[in-house]
Amino acid sequence: MTSAVDLLVKDAGLLVVDGEREIPGGWVAVTSGRVTAVGSAGTEPEARTTVSAAGRLVTPGLVNTHHHIYQNLTRSYAPAVNGTLFDWLTTLYPLWAALDEEAAYVSAYVGMAELLMGGCTTSSDHLYVHPRPNLVDAEIRAARDIGFRFHATRGSMTRSVEDGGLPPRSVTQTTDEVLADSERLIRAHHDPEPGALIRVALAPCSPFSVTKEVMTATAELAERYDVRLHTHLAEDRDEDTYCLETYGCRPVEYFEDTGWMSDRTWVAHCIYPNDDELRRLGAAGVGVAHCPSSNMLIGGGTARVKEMRELGLPVGIGCDGSASTDHASLWMETRNALLLGRYRGGPGAMTARDALDIATRGSARCLGRADELGHLRPGACADLVVWDLHAVALAGALSDPVEAWLRCGPARAWTTLVGGRVLVDRGEPVLPGLADALRDHGRIARRMQGVG
Repeated sequence: MTSAVDLLVKDAGLLVVDGEREIPGGWVAVTSGRVTAVGSAGTEPEARTTVSAAGRLVTPGLVNTHHHIYQNLTRSYAPAVNGTLFDWLTTLYPLWAALDEEAAYVSAYVGMAELLMGGCTTSSDHLYVHPRPNLVDAEIRAARDIGFRFHATRGSMTRSVEDGGLPPRSVTQTTDEVLADSERLIRAHHDPEPGALIRVALAPCSPFSVTKEVMTATAELAERYDVRLHTHLAEDRDEDTYCLETYGCRPVEYFEDTGWMSDRTWVAHCIYPNDDELRRLGAAGVGVAHCPSSNMLIGGGTARVKEMRELGLPVGIGCDGSASTDHASLWMETRNALLLGRYRGGPGAMTARDALDIATRGSARCLGRADELGHLRPGACADLVVWDLHAVALAGALSDPVEAWLRCGPARAWTTLVGGRVLVDRGEPVLPGLADALRDHGRIARRMQGVG
């Protein structure tokens, strides 16, 4: 290199470039928001700005493939915490009917700050309640104000309880409203260019909350505009019963019949497909957002992650809605994926490196961005995390910093970069609007929950 790079992250204890390459004492050079080089100590280029990793673990930024950010307004809501999935939803739907643009903006701003603190540099979000217009626009505005990499998924519900669905009329829309707004959002906000900070996907909520017409028309719209598709699938045994009674088939067959069985699609949870359905999903290249904490808190099953990966399904990590998981730490989700994988399959079923790979490269595949996210090879977006574990927690952990990262904990992001911009520094978000957002968030959450 003949000229100075924009930014240099150096002196890592260990730099994880991707699932195949790790560099002890490594460094990462960044110019114009892209990784331009990586290397070992003593070969660093000159840089205009230097960030010291001070012997810490450095990894690609974690990627969140499934979330409902607005639900941080109803975290740990006491009347819902011990119910089934359907109990939980029917308790909270009436509260979420109060969602407006201000609530969508501040919940997104606070939620993205929390994601950054947990080492997440890219997140999708599944906003499927639309009691008022322009809620997705408000989330996108928050992402732009922060500089966060954001895949907004325009969710929808059209089948209210009066029509044989689960949600009340107050949070559903008509088919025409859903399709028109989906097209509007793509035209207004979707950036298909490499390095994009904002992209839009289309995401009818679930088989029990939208009609077949919406599923089919949405798949056609996604094909026309070349955007991705997202939904919940095979999440609960009640979903199996609902689909058999309503559509005369199981959820995966219904999913296939509506035109969704393609590598354009990634789905949340995917707990209950049978062996044949899992093979068909794998052959089609459908991605899965694995949400381990949500699975355990709701008390249902969990995705067969090891088998899915062996069948070729892209598997990523999702933290799911704040009201079911009650946090937005991708580090915690990655750790729980490690634990749950070993609980299901034994000690050889999942390693810390497997879990990290799922949370980075696997998640990037789900979002259709394996070329530029989830790794730190030259040309990648400069999204990375310098991790911090307290010296007490790390005492005695001498042989493997990646295993120690998930086994010892709790870990937090010491430095988080998105596109080469420092958004977390020394463990604290560098977000000038955060104090105001937290104040407004408290006011809105109290009003929504009926707390004085």
